[in-house]
Amino acid sequence: MIGIVRNITPKKGFGFIRGEDNREYFFHKDDFNGHWLDLEADMNAKMSIRVEFSPTAGKKGLRAEQVSRMDWPNQAAT
Repeated sequence: MIGIVRNITPKKGFGFIRGEDNREYFFHKDDFNGHWLDLEADMNAKMSIRVEFSPTAGKKGLRAEQVSRMDWPNQAAT
């Protein structure tokens, strides 16, 4: 699924994505395939960050797994 990162909480290492289905998905930085610090910097710069992810149903609600930035396809996980 495609979505836009809506916000992140850097100190706690999580954020939320608005999916193309217009639903909110929680994601943890461990599910983010890329450089978390770059994501933080781009969010602080108020950039729109498009991602691709696998939607799942977690114990507390909708969750995004295997989150990858669409604008940085060659970015390796850290």
